[in-house]
Amino acid sequence: MTDRGADLLIRAAAVHTLVPGRPPQRAVAVRGDRIAALSPDPNGLDDWVTSRTTVHDLPDATVLPAFDDTHTHLIFAAYGAYDVPVHRARTISEFLDLIRQRARATPEGEWIRTTTNWQELNLAERRMPTATELDRATDRHPVLVKRGGHNDVVNTYALRLAGITEDTPVPPGGTIGRGPDGRLNGRLIDNALGLVERLVPAPDQARRIDGLRLAGGQYAASGIGTVRDCAVAPEDYRVLLAARAAGALSTRVRALISALGMTSAAQVEDLLDAMEEWRYESDPWLRVWGVKFGLDGGLEAGATEEPYACDHSYSGMLIWEPDALVEAVEAVVRRGWRVGTHAYGDRAVRTLLDVYERVLRRNPGLPAGALVMEHGGLAGPEQRARAVALGIPVTIQQPLLHDTAEVEEGFWGPERVARLFPARGWIDLGAQVSAGSDFPVGQFGAMRSVWGMTTRQTVIGVKGPEHAISYDEALTLHTTQAARLCGEETLRGALAPGRLADLTVWPRNPAHCPAETLRDLDPTHTFVGGRLVTPAGAG
Repeated sequence: MTDRGADLLIRAAAVHTLVPGRPPQRAVAVRGDRIAALSPDPNGLDDWVTSRTTVHDLPDATVLPAFDDTHTHLIFAAYGAYDVPVHRARTISEFLDLIRQRARATPEGEWIRTTTNWQELNLAERRMPTATELDRATDRHPVLVKRGGHNDVVNTYALRLAGITEDTPVPPGGTIGRGPDGRLNGRLIDNALGLVERLVPAPDQARRIDGLRLAGGQYAASGIGTVRDCAVAPEDYRVLLAARAAGALSTRVRALISALGMTSAAQVEDLLDAMEEWRYESDPWLRVWGVKFGLDGGLEAGATEEPYACDHSYSGMLIWEPDALVEAVEAVVRRGWRVGTHAYGDRAVRTLLDVYERVLRRNPGLPAGALVMEHGGLAGPEQRARAVALGIPVTIQQPLLHDTAEVEEGFWGPERVARLFPARGWIDLGAQVSAGSDFPVGQFGAMRSVWGMTTRQTVIGVKGPEHAISYDEALTLHTTQAARLCGEETLRGALAPGRLADLTVWPRNPAHCPAETLRDLDPTHTFVGGRLVTPAGAG
């Protein structure tokens, strides 16, 4: 029947809709970017087939909604498409040699950047390189070595360009690293990053768009159809707009415009002015979710109630004064945007809940989900109950724990590391919780995250098995609950007529895979809005 023709028809062993009470289906038809029909009979939608219909007969396959990664950094991944791939190094010598090779092909004076998805404990020396060592790779180029979103190491050339000397004041909420001899070692943490990064020229737009094309394809190949990018500068968002116009996005993007490095409401007001032009854009592929704040540091600077295991005089760092953060968050919500705030250690979680409670009290009637806790890493039972009572959603990132457990045990000790990201506790309290990776600190991947949440496996073994959740629960944290976090629960996250046709096709039922198979399982096809964004076998 041509008047009911489908653009896409998939017949499979099972189509799991995630609609409560609906049994698995066997066929799904798509028209345009929407699901048009489902049937429990694999041939039940055959009358939708016309000459224009693409048909996939996959009798052994399982179809699921496409996944969301609710806290990741696509922008970092796109930059990394052309950066020095130091994540491949296993020794500092190899690390330096990769930089040295790039230096040979780079005009003198031009910046050299590295990828960010590496951990120093994966190096034989189990530490970061120093400025002096980077100088041995090249002293004719400024070098920026990034690790995750909180740490940089730079060479002497870069320190000199930035005017950083032994007497440079340390920015509030930041660290300028020194070696055992008290001299600068090139390390910069949190609010000190801007001292150097402000000098690094952005790649030209064509190169950045191509980086987004490559990185987005890698997310899609792992089953992810929507990313919530949690640190997007205004200039980054403009590149995303250009990438969308060029057809270069393989995933939907929900951007949190970054207020990282800011310490006053006045700075945030200027950021909000810059965001105003994007307020009414309703593109289903790309839109601004809200504003991102950072309250404490990352692995080595998360604010804790008890001192660090490695240094009993240190308990992390709060980047904002609470009163100032209240003013800044209020500035955002009073303009109608949402807020996501990084709070990793338990002291940061407690402080953030204090801030959010004050904002809610002073601004009655805020929309549900306007204030979100990003990470909530060490949130204990009392803090979790308080977050639920206040109606604060939380995003958790099991891949971050998996990849960094050994690093974090050095700072916090095994007991606290085992308590990180307590998914079981959040779900049992009825929290609005959703899941992601925090790439580049954790490795993204739909089933890799599900595997981690169901096993609590890390690079140094199982940590906190009492916090494990079931496969079905983990699935919802990346689908129905993730769509709810984005305010799109009537559009995405489950498969039903009229919803966006964001689908993943798996070669076997992930629910029945052994753990080690599940960890590395990729889909054969990922569709976003009915468009195939991952060719068969590309995952």
